[in-house]
Amino acid sequence: MSRIPGATPEMKPDLEIAQSAPLKPIQDTAASMGLEEEELELYGKYKAKISLDALKRLENHSHGKYIDVTCITPTPLGEGKTVTTIGLSMALNRLGKTAVATLRQPSMGPTFGIKGGAAGGGYSQVIPMEDFNLHLTGDNHAVSVANNLLAAFIDNHIHHGNALGIQSHTISWKRVVDISDRALRNIVIGLGRRTDGPIRQGGFDIAVASEVMAILALTTSLADLRQRLGRIVVAESYDGKLITAEDLKCAGAMAVLLKDAIKPTLMQTIENTPCLVHTGPFANIAHGNSSILADLIGLKCADYVITESGFGADMGCEKFMNIKCRSSGLTPDAVVLICTVRALKMHSGAFKIVPGKPFDPRLKEESLFLLVKGIPNLEKQIENVLMYGVPVVVAINRFDSDSEAEIEVIRDAALNAGAEDAVVSEVWARGGEGGTELAQAVMKAADKPKQFRFLYELDAPIMEKIETIATKMYGAEEIEYLPLAKRQICFYEDHGFGNLPICMAKTHLSLSHDPKIKGRPTGFSIPIREVRAAIGAGFLYALLGDIMTMPGLPSVPGGTRIDIDENGKIIGLS
Repeated sequence: MSRIPGATPEMKPDLEIAQSAPLKPIQDTAASMGLEEEELELYGKYKAKISLDALKRLENHSHGKYIDVTCITPTPLGEGKTVTTIGLSMALNRLGKTAVATLRQPSMGPTFGIKGGAAGGGYSQVIPMEDFNLHLTGDNHAVSVANNLLAAFIDNHIHHGNALGIQSHTISWKRVVDISDRALRNIVIGLGRRTDGPIRQGGFDIAVASEVMAILALTTSLADLRQRLGRIVVAESYDGKLITAEDLKCAGAMAVLLKDAIKPTLMQTIENTPCLVHTGPFANIAHGNSSILADLIGLKCADYVITESGFGADMGCEKFMNIKCRSSGLTPDAVVLICTVRALKMHSGAFKIVPGKPFDPRLKEESLFLLVKGIPNLEKQIENVLMYGVPVVVAINRFDSDSEAEIEVIRDAALNAGAEDAVVSEVWARGGEGGTELAQAVMKAADKPKQFRFLYELDAPIMEKIETIATKMYGAEEIEYLPLAKRQICFYEDHGFGNLPICMAKTHLSLSHDPKIKGRPTGFSIPIREVRAAIGAGFLYALLGDIMTMPGLPSVPGGTRIDIDENGKIIGLS
């Protein structure tokens, strides 16, 4: 993020800011939330797991206010959702409220790839940011091992006679690893001797794309986790039966591997505000939100819980509302919608931005014409949030190149579109102090009466649910179902899965299925290529194109900058 008013010209790199921030013992952070020491499992001095026993003790406590942070259709420029989530929690604490941020744990694939870390930035970060971006408390590894244990059970079952009659070509369960590695997308396993297992085509996904991760994020208890793992469907038998993890007698062992991963991890922000970090489901193939358990603990301990949904309001926020809120029984009190001047200019269609490459310097020049051309995307995303009956506040993450005239254009457009307020945020440069105006607007919005409603009813036919999301959220004119998708929909309805919510898997870079189409497109058709099932997680996911579940590294991976000095201090992480 370029320099913002309030930042000094010598603004330090994110890692240097994070490493110089004073850390409190994690017991002090827990105490500020009302957690007791015996409810903590310490991982060093500055992070701890929270026992689910805390929820039992706090079950009679009332809930705080629940705030979801989302954004306009994302651009490679970055809009600052995590920065805002962290900064807003700090700002609320500055105003005398207790606040907790809840965030997803990042995958190490992007950390060592093109994106870099995900701990926020500037003076709005979670610390220690090295721990946050790397192994943390090992949850991603536990998900990987549980996932791969099931994969091993499948091939072992076939090797030892295949009593369940598994059809190898129907196996949908892939192995996972938490590194971006395109060479593993499609592989052949079992090569070598006969004792090396059955030969078949297989592949790897990145760990956060595993259904196990989605299950962990949506579970509400250890018992619920165990049941969901048992429902995972991995293949079909020769007689048409769905083969589950329970059938393979693997679900119990998977639950054992996840018995600690189910507990949220407590960390702190630069200003020592509590932050619960837990799970990291993909925001395309899954629902892209942190865990229900982290939110539940936060809501019992604080006046406000600020959580973040992946990608734009048409994707992560839509799944937050229709999938996560259905599983948790919680409903948000307000939504914060992030935008930037330069991102809205990009939605004019006048710029081509390539991740990792310098962006067009014209984005820093005042242009009310290009801004107005891009603003329909903001208006549509405000409209999307309002469909749920929840008030929305627009946060304008400000850069030093933004003019007052441009800020005012955004503010007027947001208010006219139905936002409660549109406020400049400077939390990157000034921490919580730079977000107090935003915090005041959010508190005011969250106190308003809400009339929460889901976008669709679960008992509606699968096609109707898909069409509701595509037409209302994206603005599509028509939906085209490819033959495979039609067959799959019939199959799921015949097997009793027609009442599950829908998780749409599409590009995050456009309201449409085409990442090249910016702004607020109209008159387009959405193709439904496939519809797959995540029965354990509890949703069906429709693929609107080729969705990458194993990223590749760029020509110059971010990992090339990361090292460790002679004193054991990490350098180059951003």
